[in-house]
Amino acid sequence: MERTALQQSLIELSERVLVGGCFGMFRLPDEVAAVFHRGEGSRIWDVAGKEYVDYVLGSGPLILGHAHPAVVAAVREQAGLGSTFYGLNEPALHLARRVTEAVPCGGLLRYGSSGTEGTFTALRLSRAFTGREKVLKFEGGWHGAHDYAMQSAAPSGPAEYPTPVPDSSGIPGAASRTVLVSPFNDPAAAERIVAEHARDLAAVIVEPLQRALRPEPGFLDRLREVTRTHGVLLVFDEIVTGFRLAWGGAQERYGVVPDLAVYGKTISGGYPLAAVCGREEVMALADPRRRAEGDYVFASGTMNGNPVGCAAGLATLDELEKEGVYPRLHETSDRLRQGLEENGRRLGLPFQVIGDGPVLQPVFTEAPIRNHADGLQADADAARRFGVEMIRRGVLVTPGGKLYLSLVHTAGDVDRTLEAAEDSLQVVKGTLRPGKAGS
Repeated sequence: MERTALQQSLIELSERVLVGGCFGMFRLPDEVAAVFHRGEGSRIWDVAGKEYVDYVLGSGPLILGHAHPAVVAAVREQAGLGSTFYGLNEPALHLARRVTEAVPCGGLLRYGSSGTEGTFTALRLSRAFTGREKVLKFEGGWHGAHDYAMQSAAPSGPAEYPTPVPDSSGIPGAASRTVLVSPFNDPAAAERIVAEHARDLAAVIVEPLQRALRPEPGFLDRLREVTRTHGVLLVFDEIVTGFRLAWGGAQERYGVVPDLAVYGKTISGGYPLAAVCGREEVMALADPRRRAEGDYVFASGTMNGNPVGCAAGLATLDELEKEGVYPRLHETSDRLRQGLEENGRRLGLPFQVIGDGPVLQPVFTEAPIRNHADGLQADADAARRFGVEMIRRGVLVTPGGKLYLSLVHTAGDVDRTLEAAEDSLQVVKGTLRPGKAGS
């Protein structure tokens, strides 16, 4: 991939000043590394002027695409009034009202600045409310970067349920001992673990759509039933699914209402913002007027309720609430999914696209994928190669990861993507090991 002198110098600068030459875990492979300059709608441009159809979308927040005029106008107006107050402000109050009215679990809301902060707060509230310490999560589920979340989020081998595998060095063993792990889409296993550990279990936390794995019919319902039976709180991590799968998020789409839910990405309008909301008697533990009481939960931050981020979030929800938005999102997603899978079939590849609504993931296997262990059987190298080839052809994706769709992805974008995918799949087919290229 040819680079201009400017792009090459900036990539070299990133290696000198940033750990790993990146901001976190997202690092494009060296052969397609780029420094981005601007975005507009469904497109993004790097400093060399190369244009991409963008399915990364800032890792999901940009459901309206880049630099949406309504979001830009709201941010510009609020920035002129003040960037932060560390106190009540109108955008934050109005956004909180909109979220709690739209979300089935409703109740009260507390802001944060990231999904990590949101899930951490939800688990802390759960522990305080129940007087119990342990939490149950699902293997392969992603709930941010804190010590309780970084457990069996991406294990590479067989599990010994319910014992977790830490995903990072530096996590205290005591933190790992408070986390239990179960396979996703296995209600019997989850019910057994909850029943066996009920005396110590504060919460079950789950991504209703785990990465891109759909919940099988009845799975979430049985989680709701067993947690209610044993007085355990059910927490939905709706950072990805909230206001994306439907106006009421996964709770509306799958018809199950948790005790607490965590939101981010879509409600942020592309700015650092997250929130926890849910049952009033649980959320009330974070009321600072309770500080003299023994069950007070600290949940605060310098940027909580930041007016610029909340103004961007309000503008985003205004657009998402318009008639026909969600059918259009799902229609575009369905067309892309069907086109990708047809390309794979035509080439005789073991290939499928999993996900729900505007969250998709290409996977190189024909076997059903119900949980993380199933996903380990897929050809991860082929998925990464496919992603690299897509980027070469001007379609920005996370190699081996999810595709996020926006309201501004057009039929033309899908056509361009499918053309790039056909060429990319041809390249992948030529590199597959014998026995992997067909069914």
